[in-house]
Amino acid sequence: MKQYLKRYAQNFDYPLFFTVLLLSLFGLVMIYSSSMMVAIVHKEQTPDFYYSKQVTNLIVAFLGFLVAAFFPYKHYANKNIMLLLTIVLAVLFTWVKIDGNGAEEGIGSQSWIAVPGLGNFQPSEYAKLFIILYFAAAFHRKAQKYTFEKLQPTEIFYPIFLWILVVAGVAFETDLGASIILCGIAVSVVAASGIPFKTFWKFFGVLGAFGAAIIGILWMFKGELLKGNRKGRILSYFNPFDYENDFGHQVVNSYYAIGGGGLEGRGLGQSIQKLGYLPEPQTDFIMAIIMEELGIWGVLIVLGGLGFIIYKGFSIALRTKDPLARMIAAGIASWIGFQSFINLGGVTGLIPLTGVTLPFISYGGTSIIILSLAMGILINVSMFEKVERKKSQS
Repeated sequence: MKQYLKRYAQNFDYPLFFTVLLLSLFGLVMIYSSSMMVAIVHKEQTPDFYYSKQVTNLIVAFLGFLVAAFFPYKHYANKNIMLLLTIVLAVLFTWVKIDGNGAEEGIGSQSWIAVPGLGNFQPSEYAKLFIILYFAAAFHRKAQKYTFEKLQPTEIFYPIFLWILVVAGVAFETDLGASIILCGIAVSVVAASGIPFKTFWKFFGVLGAFGAAIIGILWMFKGELLKGNRKGRILSYFNPFDYENDFGHQVVNSYYAIGGGGLEGRGLGQSIQKLGYLPEPQTDFIMAIIMEELGIWGVLIVLGGLGFIIYKGFSIALRTKDPLARMIAAGIASWIGFQSFINLGGVTGLIPLTGVTLPFISYGGTSIIILSLAMGILINVSMFEKVERKKSQS
């Protein structure tokens, strides 16, 4: 154990760790700045209400990060561990269907469960990390049993079937943003598996066929799924100013925040839109407040940090010779990339709103805890990749 810790310390990915740490601390500052008015007016709490809760979330997240960082990633290919993770997913999804909250009066998503002593938990966040690990483990075992050239889509029926269940379950919550991310993650992990191009397209065709079936089923229930706030978000996407007092309220005020900040920003704590104009600014619209208060400098901090994490993930995936490590690293990097794009695209009006949080920056316990677990796993992969590279060079 002592030798393992010494080797770990020598090969620890400090640049990645400090980037995640600085982004999380920057997010903590911006959560305090953006949520003061919401805490006082809507929650009737002290100005640091959300800040204090996020501090607790970060402490739990850091402990989870340590566990994941020291747990050898190769164990995720173990069938018993994957069975345990699958059972946890099934319990969470059943729980959210029976006793979920967040869809009061048809507004929002029924995607939260109240865990005694821990607060609210969002199973769809766990599902993102689960799909990465499950697909990586499944394809790793298949690669050991078959050659990828002989691998047929029918031989990976169970991963596809489970992916369908997860995506459909999340879509019916209805968390459409998370559903899109889950699709992107699955394709990214498979693409990083080393599977030949022709075989990949066969797999992608099967995945696309099942995806089309899911879309068809969802379309049958469009009256239930596309109502209230969700339907309004799509309508307001084309011209939010036509719905300024209704569904386009958030996007329009996000524009005002971005425009009001200009290049230099109004100054930390000086946002106008957080004073009751932009609802819940500490969550998926926190980037609008960052732009308003810190201008281009806030944008550079966030995009620079997230970009570096994504770069590191893909860099590790490209360097490692272990297919399992490559799939895990590429899956995590893709997850951060997809989620960041969807959040920033919604804030700027580039794509319709989905309610997806900005990684490491937005307020949210489930998000920061699961992301920290993912970063711990990525750093563990990075450590083993460095060790193997040094062995091959010696």
